[in-house]
Amino acid sequence: NEVQALAALMTLKTAAVGIPMGGGKGGIKVNPKELSKDELEQLSRNFIQALFEHIGPKKDVLAPDVNTNPTIMGWMMDEYSKLVGHTEPAVVTGKPLSIGGSQGREEATALGGYFVIKQLVKKYKLNPRKTRVIIQGFGNVGYNLAEILYKKKFKLVGFSDSRGALYSKEGLNPHTTMKTKKHKGYIDDCYLAGSVKDCRPESDHLAHHKHITNKQLLTQPCDIFIPAALGGVINNSNADQIKAKYIVEMANGPITNKADKKLAKKKVVIVPDILANAGGVTVSYFEWLQNIQGQSWTKTEVNQKLEKLIRQAFMEVDKLSVKHKIDLRMATYVLALKRISQALQDRS
Repeated sequence: NEVQALAALMTLKTAAVGIPMGGGKGGIKVNPKELSKDELEQLSRNFIQALFEHIGPKKDVLAPDVNTNPTIMGWMMDEYSKLVGHTEPAVVTGKPLSIGGSQGREEATALGGYFVIKQLVKKYKLNPRKTRVIIQGFGNVGYNLAEILYKKKFKLVGFSDSRGALYSKEGLNPHTTMKTKKHKGYIDDCYLAGSVKDCRPESDHLAHHKHITNKQLLTQPCDIFIPAALGGVINNSNADQIKAKYIVEMANGPITNKADKKLAKKKVVIVPDILANAGGVTVSYFEWLQNIQGQSWTKTEVNQKLEKLIRQAFMEVDKLSVKHKIDLRMATYVLALKRISQALQDRS
């Protein structure tokens, strides 16, 4: 059921941003952290062997998601190429640059999220320096988005990973937080105290920040809350305690239906996942396009094309929202379904 729901969301996502792709989802039920590198490679190649007849550059193109990386996508492309008897980079996206990957793919989802936030800032006349942001999830998407927002002078007050959360009214530095995470195994910001030598248990009492649980982070004061981990984190049990004015869904389905209704009554502005996190699939499309055309774009070209698509999609969604007096989630669905409906009509 979860995979079917994600496939439907992907269909809507590609339609919402106006790229000529459909939608699908698939995966392997396994914890890759429990596998050796050789086991992970064999599993990835076996996956392609099983899917071989159902995928292809003009049929179904694979893209990275949770627990995958360029190395894994490279194995998958190589296995497909062996099966068809020639190199076929366009069957898989998210590959290493050396075998047809695209510049900017790794940070594409996070950058797309920033472009959405940029439009929010413009629409609601927010001051980045005074805009408090919490990011739940400190993986590829959450960390990259944190880095971007930090450079753009937003006030980052909370982060979390699978082991816990960090909150500071004064603000946090994602770079030092990540350095400490790599040193200690969990997020902290003790690097701000001076150096790696300060990453000792006795330094964890630093006055400028506090350790809290993931559950507690959800209800801390902020202006923009960004769920960037797994689905269903904002639900019926905690929706009433959410203090954010804006939520940008970087994870897939982070808000349950009941919670969505409660947040709507509180006038919380929500940018839905199929718009907010569409940067990844958009740059996957760019990668596929480059492979098909035998071209290689610069990172600047990729990022400019991405911003143009995301900005245009946001403006169309916002226009529908105002016209029909509906929230951004419903407006995004309206835009996506109108495009899908029109395509079906024109093919019938």
